[in-house]
Amino acid sequence: MVSTGLQVGFESLQEAKLLLALDFLGGIATLLCQPFWLHFVTPDGAVKHAPDVLVITTTGTWLIDVRPQGRIGAEDRVKFAATAEVALACGWRYLVVAGWRQQVMTTLDGISSQRRSSSDPLELRPLILDRTRSGPCSFGTLVSGTIAPAVARAQLLHLLWWRRAGVDLARPLTDDSIIYPGEEDGR
Repeated sequence: MVSTGLQVGFESLQEAKLLLALDFLGGIATLLCQPFWLHFVTPDGAVKHAPDVLVITTTGTWLIDVRPQGRIGAEDRVKFAATAEVALACGWRYLVVAGWRQQVMTTLDGISSQRRSSSDPLELRPLILDRTRSGPCSFGTLVSGTIAPAVARAQLLHLLWWRRAGVDLARPLTDDSIIYPGEEDGR
């Protein structure tokens, strides 16, 4: 994860998507995959469950399970309910990630391609940031107004990942996507 410098393993593509989203959100102090086993008893007998991710952020701690909506059965619901009780007792928040909006994951995947540190020898980032401060502008207009539109695309994706510029993740990222000013210093 770029935001933490941690190398994090995962068991499924759904968990990989969660890790990508968490990396984009930032504010992560540490993250543990399958941090512990819960052992509990139900009327049907002994049960054990390892929650998928424990995330300690600057705003609190989250315990997260990942399971596609179509694969959540009655036994899973019991495990999730028990995990929610443990999280509550610890003062943590609990979440079951059961799916993603396709356009959100597609956009995060696209902008994540430029998440690593990179140089800006053409100094396109300051130009792009100045233009976003003048008011919202489309992705295509921002990059086409530079001396190297193809390079500017990569630089704008980098700025989006680091929150120096913003975009509505509820919509697919296209040349018509409106780009907004982001956080001055990024995240």
